[in-house]
Amino acid sequence: MPTREEILTALALVIDPELRKPVTELDMVREIRIDGAEVAVTIALTVVGCPLRSSFEDQVARHVGTLPSVASVTLHFDVMTPDERAALTMKLRGGAETTVVQLPATTRVLAIASGKGGVGKSSLTVNLAASLSLLGREVGILDADIYGHSIPHMLGIHQKPVVVDKMIIPPVAHDLKLMSIGFFVDDNAPVMWRGPMLHRALEQFLQDVHWGEIDVLVVDMPPGTGDVSISLGQLLPRAEVVVVTTPQPLAQEVASRAATMAQKTGMRVVGVIENMTSEVFGSGGGERLAAELGVRMLGHVPLDSRVRESADAGVPLVVSDPDSEPAQVIFELAQAIDGSRAGGFTRTLPLVS
Repeated sequence: MPTREEILTALALVIDPELRKPVTELDMVREIRIDGAEVAVTIALTVVGCPLRSSFEDQVARHVGTLPSVASVTLHFDVMTPDERAALTMKLRGGAETTVVQLPATTRVLAIASGKGGVGKSSLTVNLAASLSLLGREVGILDADIYGHSIPHMLGIHQKPVVVDKMIIPPVAHDLKLMSIGFFVDDNAPVMWRGPMLHRALEQFLQDVHWGEIDVLVVDMPPGTGDVSISLGQLLPRAEVVVVTTPQPLAQEVASRAATMAQKTGMRVVGVIENMTSEVFGSGGGERLAAELGVRMLGHVPLDSRVRESADAGVPLVVSDPDSEPAQVIFELAQAIDGSRAGGFTRTLPLVS
């Protein structure tokens, strides 16, 4: 006959797929009933109709149902009370106020920027983030491309974030936490916002979203040097920037403006990635841009239809086809970026001239 302690030890291996912590630590175990070798467990979910309840079923069956002393396990679900949700929120935030950026001080912020659209910046963002995760980092992605949000589709995420007592829990796919404005607009409706609304949305993504103990926050920046880029420079000072360009001179020229603006808002440019290197677009633009900025040329990603196909399928290429040439190149780029860490996150706001 199993003991309660034995069941709790097994339940400590059951991880909430979005909060990324054990259900025992989150006080989600509502009840354990033991009848001989038969066990019944009740888990209190944060909200009604949790889209990932099947994950709990699989994990309880794997960790509790396989114990030698357990013949069968039944899982029931309940829902947290408002007081329990408030207590969970307080525990996750460690008592911090909601008016501060909810990022650990050690979190590295990597902004993937470009001067113009259509250079494959979002595809690179997803694959670089997935590569950093494969390197053992806990990674979050902030889709800050407000008008051209595409990361949810590229990661195959269709459910909306769960809100627990005004705290937003980012959905997870391929071990990547994601927050995007795309979760909060109907279907494919356009976002028609002006500067102050954009700033408040980004502020909310950094204050109200529970990112947890992530090592890296990868930010998919909007192209150009508009309101969003300036706001991110203010909200995430001392973030590091990776500039993406294609080989042709026009893309290189516009990317140079984005890099200069990033430097003026206190960000450090880590280096340049030349994307879509091929006979179609030529080559050499990345080297010219890196030399102009006085930064490192990180590498070249070849033009390959598999990058687009994997994005359409909702799986990063470094996950779906890690042996392909572009996946290997991107993984090596992530290794180079991971090894170039200059420092953690700081909340000191810079002066913007």
